[in-house]
Amino acid sequence: MNEITITRPDDWHAHFRDELMLKETVPASARVFARSIAMPNLKPPVVNAKMALEYESRLKEATPKGNDFKALVTLYLTNTTTTQDIIEAKEAGILAAKLYPSGATTNSSAGVNDISKMTPVFEAMAAQGMLLLIHGEVTNSDIDIFDREKTFIERYLSKIIEEVPSLKIVLEHITTKDAAEFVMNGPDNLAATVTPQHLLLNRNDLLVGGIKPHYYCLPILKRNIHQEALRKAVTSGSSKFFLGTDSAPHMKNDKESDCGCAGCYSAPVALELYAQVFDEMDALDKLEGFASHHGADFYGLERNKDTITLVRDPWSVPQELEIPGKGKIVPFWSGQQVSWRLK
Repeated sequence: MNEITITRPDDWHAHFRDELMLKETVPASARVFARSIAMPNLKPPVVNAKMALEYESRLKEATPKGNDFKALVTLYLTNTTTTQDIIEAKEAGILAAKLYPSGATTNSSAGVNDISKMTPVFEAMAAQGMLLLIHGEVTNSDIDIFDREKTFIERYLSKIIEEVPSLKIVLEHITTKDAAEFVMNGPDNLAATVTPQHLLLNRNDLLVGGIKPHYYCLPILKRNIHQEALRKAVTSGSSKFFLGTDSAPHMKNDKESDCGCAGCYSAPVALELYAQVFDEMDALDKLEGFASHHGADFYGLERNKDTITLVRDPWSVPQELEIPGKGKIVPFWSGQQVSWRLK
C-alpha cells in the first residue's frame, strides 16, 4: 500500500504553550488535525473557566485563516479546585480537566499533592459529564522513575475507578505493558492515549551512545518490552487506545542544558510517524480507528467528516525550527527520514 486515505484525525493531548510559541504550535497541529485537546499547564495554570476561555481565544487567534481547526481547552486541577469550578467549566463548554500530581512534569508544581482528597471533585466531574485526564505517575522520591506509572495505577487509579465508577478517565501517554493491560482489561469508561515517541523508542534510544536530550520526555521512555506492548495495543483495533501526541515544545537551549526540560515537539511530523509505526506492524488498516475514530467516540463527539491522505514518499524532518522572537526548537525525529508524507 502506497497511499492511505482516512477520516481527518484528532490529537487528544497537545501542549501549545502560549504567546509567541502559539504562532508555531497551532499551525503545526492545524495542518492535519481537526481538533486537539489543549493542555492547561501554562504559567499561571488554567484553573477556572474564565482563564480557559481566555486561552481558547488566544488559540483561535493563532489558527491559520480559513482553517477550521479547534483547540479544546481544559481545566487544571489543584488542591483548591471546587465542585463549583467544575460546574462553571462545564457550563462554559469545557470537556475535561487534567490531573497532574504535583511535580510530575513541566509546570506541574501547582498540581495535586493529595489525590485522596479529590473525590468530591471527581464526583462532580462525573455528574457533569466531564472527562478526567490523568498524568499517571507518582512523584514519591523513593519510587524509581521507571516504576512511577505502574505504582500510580496500583495506588491511585484503581481507587478512583472504584470510588467514582461512572467517571470517564483517560490515562494519558501510557508507557508500560502494565498500563496497556490495565486499560485493556478495565471498564468501558477507561481509555488511554499513546505518543509517537513511546511507540518508536525505548530507553536504549535515549541513553546508549550518549544522552539524547530531544528524546527526553515524561513519563520517561521504558524498556523495549513496554514499547512492544504499546505497539501491539494501538494496532490491536481496540477502541480503548487513541492518538495523543503529547507534543510538548521547549526551546533548544532549554533542552540542551543542565535543565534538560522534558518534552518532545512532535506536532510537525506526528501523524506521519504514527503511520510509519502502523506500517511496520502491518496494521495500516487500524490507523484510522486509532487516529480518527476512537478518541471522538470516547469523548462523545461527532467524528470528523473530511479526510486526509498519506502517501509513501520518504522525506527528512527539519533539523531545527525558528520561533520568531524566541529562538530555535528541535522537532522530534529531527534530521531523520520518515516513510510517509501528508499529500
